Amino acid sequence: MTGVYDLSGKRVYVAGHRGMVGSALVRRLASEACTVLTPTRADVDLRRQADVERWMAAEKPQAVFLAAAKVGGIAANDRYPADFLYDNLMIEANLIQAAQTVGVEKLLFLGSSCIYPRLAPQPLQEDCLLTGPLEPTNEWYAIAKIAGVKLCQAYRRQHGADFISAMPTNLYGPGDNYDLQGSHVLPALLRKIHEAKRDGAGAVTLWGTGTPLREFLHVDDLADACVFLMKTYSSDGPINVGSGQELSIRALAETIADVLAWSGDLTFDTAKPDGTPRKLLDTTRLHDLGWDAKIGLRTGIAEAYGWFVENHPDA
Repeated sequence: MTGVYDLSGKRVYVAGHRGMVGSALVRRLASEACTVLTPTRADVDLRRQADVERWMAAEKPQAVFLAAAKVGGIAANDRYPADFLYDNLMIEANLIQAAQTVGVEKLLFLGSSCIYPRLAPQPLQEDCLLTGPLEPTNEWYAIAKIAGVKLCQAYRRQHGADFISAMPTNLYGPGDNYDLQGSHVLPALLRKIHEAKRDGAGAVTLWGTGTPLREFLHVDDLADACVFLMKTYSSDGPINVGSGQELSIRALAETIADVLAWSGDLTFDTAKPDGTPRKLLDTTRLHDLGWDAKIGLRTGIAEAYGWFVENHPDA
């Protein structure tokens, strides 16, 4: 740990600013008296080293939030393993190397809770990283994210760089992906139940048994935690960011149905995979630093649904 890192007056680069997490970071940083840099893919393709080196050398950000990533659910990970591994490895390696080269003062890399072993003891502690096999349904993405964590640790060790990493739990909120072939569970359920209500359908079929336990964090809470960590955290190990609350997939679907005022039946296709049986992060370290989630699940779902209805072309 070191003293507080002050963002005031700094040039702050949000990599991935058009994504759900990046756009939440831009919203959160609006109150920090800093200059936020948000280049487009036309300005810099993060998968190309020369592009990243050229842009970073020209713009010289002082702080970097590395939220850019190729993300998706079980189906997308299964269909595009090479894309998930290659794209994410290139993005993080190029940005972290360039950040060191141009003298970035502080960098926060966003990992994922899927970096932890499939059957690690629950709730998941940061120290369980690399202690067992990964969940097969998203191992390509997880391996890339583990590499990002290790890059931050390696650059700290070799160069003394103040590069840190945060591991968020399952996220949702404004700007989420509602493509049923590539989205995560909460937005997929929200869209399915919305369409059932819109079309007058009496039932919705969900993947798996409905029994896996999951934790969900509103993306605006994550953005607030990231700014908090950028200011206050400076250590070698990753730090978990979660809500501390878990519920089953069935209970999540029932909650969404209730928020959307849909009273149909939920059925389960048990031939489809469940993924990890339980995934709850131990957020003791973050709590002890003085940060806790503030947005409740029902409130967050209602907000996410409002965004979906206003912004999604198929709503």
